[in-house]
Amino acid sequence: MPQHTYPVVETPAGTVRGRRDGSGELYRAIPYAAAPTGPARFAPPAPHPGWRGVRDGTLPSPTAPQPARDFGRLDMTPYFGPGWIRGEEYLTVDVHTPAADTGKRPVMVFVHGGGFVTGSTRAALYDGSAFARDDVVLVTVNYRLGIPGFLDLQGAAANRGLLDLIAALGWVRDTVSVFGGDPENVTIFGQSAGATLTGALLATPEAKGLFRRAIIQSGSGTGAFIPEQAQRVTAAAAAALGVEPTAEAFAAIPDERFLEILPALGGLDLRTGTATDPLVGLSPFSLVLPVQPADGLADGPAADVDLLIGTNTEEGHLYLVPQGNLEPSTEADVLAVAARAFADPETVVARHRAVQPDATPGELRSAVLGEALFGAGTTRMAQAHTRISGGRTHVYSFGYRSTALNGRLGAAHTVELPFVFDIADKPWLHGDTALLGPGPAPAGLAARMHDAWIAFARTGDPGWATYDPQRPVVQILGG
Repeated sequence: MPQHTYPVVETPAGTVRGRRDGSGELYRAIPYAAAPTGPARFAPPAPHPGWRGVRDGTLPSPTAPQPARDFGRLDMTPYFGPGWIRGEEYLTVDVHTPAADTGKRPVMVFVHGGGFVTGSTRAALYDGSAFARDDVVLVTVNYRLGIPGFLDLQGAAANRGLLDLIAALGWVRDTVSVFGGDPENVTIFGQSAGATLTGALLATPEAKGLFRRAIIQSGSGTGAFIPEQAQRVTAAAAAALGVEPTAEAFAAIPDERFLEILPALGGLDLRTGTATDPLVGLSPFSLVLPVQPADGLADGPAADVDLLIGTNTEEGHLYLVPQGNLEPSTEADVLAVAARAFADPETVVARHRAVQPDATPGELRSAVLGEALFGAGTTRMAQAHTRISGGRTHVYSFGYRSTALNGRLGAAHTVELPFVFDIADKPWLHGDTALLGPGPAPAGLAARMHDAWIAFARTGDPGWATYDPQRPVVQILGG
């Protein structure tokens, strides 16, 4: 059995006890902001008051209020974590470090995905052991989700989940040195909703100086709702609750009730005269911005930040295969997805059909979904960042096909995560209904991907040429 010791660290807010084992030191559930309770759920994050005595950092944090998620036959528990674990103080970070000493190691701050409504630092996929092993400090972050995090309300701060991340990055700047990290070398990286939030930080003035590099895994630089779209969601939420659409009215409602009405917000048609639905109906929550992040990079730190960005080759499979909806898809289904997400759906479908002339309707539907949710916004972000940063952009495409669900899951959304975290050999990721399927992961792929992410965090170079719209180098990983 591994031997554990319990190191103690002095932080500006108070003393924390962690746990040390063969993978390094882990400090859990450290608050970076005050508990968001009552009316404070709709306010910007407030500084944590600190604590007396020694805080126990050996146990995981409570999580943001969130619904249970079901992905059909696919076991997504390692991704979503345990769901809502109640407790007021959930605006916390976990820190996995080789040692809480004076070493000035690269710091990587991970932002989880989950459609802006689920996820937490407790998810098994976000195991920081390999980062600590490779002399990097990994920080994982909880942030507000759903109605408290992203519903646009009169009298409330906008994009509160994004404000939480800015507060967490401020905590990293002020505190990570006591955990052996270098506050001058911070890379923020996120996946899915976490990647879209990471992209938004590149266009946020308040984020200047808080990080040096960014990695966007299957996010979108065009995934924000415009205010008109957000107001449709707000109106539906207020109607379901029977209250006025104001922060004051919502502040009196318990979190349980917010979760109960989420089904009433699903399926809203968010298309307007000027905007399509960037999330294709998969989530009623996103950032709410007048300008898409990819079009607003000049306002934020993007020009001074190195960027690594990419997508998986079959992103849309996650939303079709586990539910049994890939094979029964029809041409009408393909066009319906395209019409929800694109101004000229027929042209989009024709382009995909030209690229994949032998594709089934299900495969075309998946391809259109993937472009709508991630591909188009990723390309736009890469091109915009290249222009503003002078070419400090690297692009990847992840193509390893999971053998889950009788070999049909493929290179779906989230499949890259076990490789980035270098845990692809974990038994709980294997089996027909597990994320990576019954077979072993390909030899060396996890090491190569993880090493590329580490190299990028250290130097800004993952090991391949920079991207230029005139010479669009895209590194193929696992294809």
